[in-house]
Amino acid sequence: MSDQVLVTGVTGYIGQHCGAELLRQGYEVLGTIRSLEKAEVVREGIAKVAPIEKLAFVEADLTKDEGWREAMADCKYILHVASPFIIVDPDDENEIISPAVDGTLRVLSAAKAAGIERTVVTSSLIAIIAGKQSGHYGTESWSDPEAEIGTYAKSKVLAEKAAWSYAEENSLDLVVINPGGVMGPTLTGKVEGESLTMVSDIINGKYPLVPDISVGFIDVRDVAKLHVSALTAKDAVGKRFIASSDEPLHFTEITGILKNAGFKKASTRMAPKFLLKIMSIFDDQVKGLLPLVGQRQTVNNRETYEILGWDPTSMDQSLVETAESIS
Repeated sequence: MSDQVLVTGVTGYIGQHCGAELLRQGYEVLGTIRSLEKAEVVREGIAKVAPIEKLAFVEADLTKDEGWREAMADCKYILHVASPFIIVDPDDENEIISPAVDGTLRVLSAAKAAGIERTVVTSSLIAIIAGKQSGHYGTESWSDPEAEIGTYAKSKVLAEKAAWSYAEENSLDLVVINPGGVMGPTLTGKVEGESLTMVSDIINGKYPLVPDISVGFIDVRDVAKLHVSALTAKDAVGKRFIASSDEPLHFTEITGILKNAGFKKASTRMAPKFLLKIMSIFDDQVKGLLPLVGQRQTVNNRETYEILGWDPTSMDQSLVETAESIS
């Protein structure tokens, strides 16, 4: 068995950077993709930052059983990155929850059958702090999926809990990475996903006022490095790793960084909560942000530094490079 890594969701923002980091470190990468028609865009993006001689693709869909065991036949490790990220709650929550939970179990079941040595699953900080009051939280904390935390947060909690249950019942070597807000340059130059859309909206002046929200962030390249480190790091198996800045950034700090970098349409004026409540009646995205207003959570990410060797990229650098990559 070669040091080949199966990367699910390689077409996504984080998935592409994970593929690139693996290739830079000498691994063979097999990226799953729902349609091979999208392969060339991913190949071109990754080629900007990494050699692609050891990059290949295979069709596999998280909603279907077919193809997963065959895809893993020659792989040693798995990075399960694929999962929808949507702030707005859909009419049917299962549009997000089902692919997140069932897809994760489908990947782990195939990994067990294929004898995969270690699986790293991408969860989210939101599975730890959603619905929590201001305070300090570590990996022992879980968001309550029965509370009003939004469909996306619920999907991340349920998918991660399902992963841990399956791993325990089937003696599977599992590591979970819980990123906060992810920033950093896109490899395709396209505005895709909530993080890049948010930055695009800020630098294009869509938000004359910004919400009273603080979020822990991490650079996407750091997220990729942590995933790759988790594949072989001693003492990593069985652990969750918070991949987020020690202290959260307030939205006014984010827009201030971008404004100082020359993106003059970025506003640093804060919206009062009563206005956000009114706006949430008409804007589902604003409604999805309301539970975060006024809260400030810090995190215990000590083991991420100690076990995975995290050396954080400056968020000033990360935010500016994010904006530059899509402007």
